[in-house]
Amino acid sequence: MAAPAPMPPESTLSCLPWRALEDQIAAWDRLALRASEPNPFFESWYLLPSLRHLPDTGKVMVLLFEQAGELAGLLPVVSAPRYYRWPVPNLASWLHENCFCGVPLIARGAERDFWRAVLDWADDRAGQALFLHLRAMPVDGPIQAALAATISGEARQTEIVLREDRALLASDLSADAYLETSLSSKKRKELRRQASRLAEQGAVAAERRSDTEGLPEWCERFLALEASGWKGKAGSALANHAGTAALFRESLEGAAARGRLERLSLTLGGRPIAMLASFLTPPGAYSFKTAFDERYSRFSPGVLLQRENLDILERGDIEWSDSCAAADHPMIDHLWRERRTMARLSIAIGGPLRRRLFRSFVRAELVRNPAGGGR
Repeated sequence: MAAPAPMPPESTLSCLPWRALEDQIAAWDRLALRASEPNPFFESWYLLPSLRHLPDTGKVMVLLFEQAGELAGLLPVVSAPRYYRWPVPNLASWLHENCFCGVPLIARGAERDFWRAVLDWADDRAGQALFLHLRAMPVDGPIQAALAATISGEARQTEIVLREDRALLASDLSADAYLETSLSSKKRKELRRQASRLAEQGAVAAERRSDTEGLPEWCERFLALEASGWKGKAGSALANHAGTAALFRESLEGAAARGRLERLSLTLGGRPIAMLASFLTPPGAYSFKTAFDERYSRFSPGVLLQRENLDILERGDIEWSDSCAAADHPMIDHLWRERRTMARLSIAIGGPLRRRLFRSFVRAELVRNPAGGGR
């Protein structure tokens, strides 16, 4: 079996405490613009506020890959003492509950060199870790393909241990044509009826913005709107915790300053009753957070807002939009017909003994969870 190809001599991989990134924002932003696969959740304006404001981030490290003196790859990682409910140490990509994609930022053309460097690093510095675990990885894309190509031919077992399909919007159709193909005539008629009944309550308008004007006030209205509903009662609204509220405000501010934010509001009498914040990362977009006024549930304001959101298909720079929704979401799954498969991958690292132990562990996991169908 052929030995893995060495990294080009001008390539280096460093594993640094996350605060070392605070003085590399310009290089980081350049990397995001030339990444082969977009991930707003690992861009500077989102990842740094996450690390600053969320709990238990002190041990998070960041893998920084450089080529020819330029930042060419980035992945936050943590040495985890547990693997979900099992006391099995592992090296894992770092995500949190409001981070909906875990694909590394990698410069176009550097994908295989990046993975070669990461796998060599994991082999040499595994410590007590049994394997490398990557979460929320899109299975169809250049970065996953590069990982598979890098591992091909090695005695390195790689398994998808969980896969989930979530709603994706990707079509050449106009917004009206897409709605017609997505919803039955009966459902479209009901939606028109709800829109008419809502208009009887006052002036209804949709507002779309991608600038920074009025952003602080918009954020506060969003936080209050989300907290007024079931999420607030359940304690899962962004405003329920100071850290997530700060993350929301700062990430939207950072995204807007870079032209990466779109705000969409459905208003009634000038007051928002449904709101959506989307991150624009050409050629894709991510529907980050949405909220609606539950007092108007009978009018389906969230669906009416998503009807307006179909206009994102008209943008020349956006080919698809990720819903960031859970699999089988009761609303968006009926409106957005395409699906994006996200996976958790476990990869063997280290020497022969460690890899045999991993083989036994992952075999048992797949018996409990056949074909990565769920956990």
